[in-house]
Amino acid sequence: MTMYPLSATQAKTGVRDVTEVERAFECLEAGAAGPDQQTQYARGALAGYLWALGRGEPAPITARSMDGAPAMEVLIAEADAATVQIQDSTQRTVPRDYIHGVHDALAWVCGHTDDKPLAP
Repeated sequence: MTMYPLSATQAKTGVRDVTEVERAFECLEAGAAGPDQQTQYARGALAGYLWALGRGEPAPITARSMDGAPAMEVLIAEADAATVQIQDSTQRTVPRDYIHGVHDALAWVCGHTDDKPLAP
């Protein structure tokens, strides 16, 4: 997938540089390129990255719509929504591994961890 540059006023998403998030997306996408390679976890992480970059509609967990890249508080709220669904199976609307992928990608984008989701 080809990424398109954002304006200079949108140089960050969360605490990460946009180019760093784009590279993380591209590396994960390349590593999970084959049909047998792309797990629910990888799909969730890819969706989280795209949404954080403002290229995925709607939000991967809450399905909230918005224009452009989400602000930090919205990124954190989406990561928190993923945590709630991980902890409470009655709240789950998508597979658990997908939710983990979204959570891990957004946690990294928000700076809550230094560990990026990796390809299987």
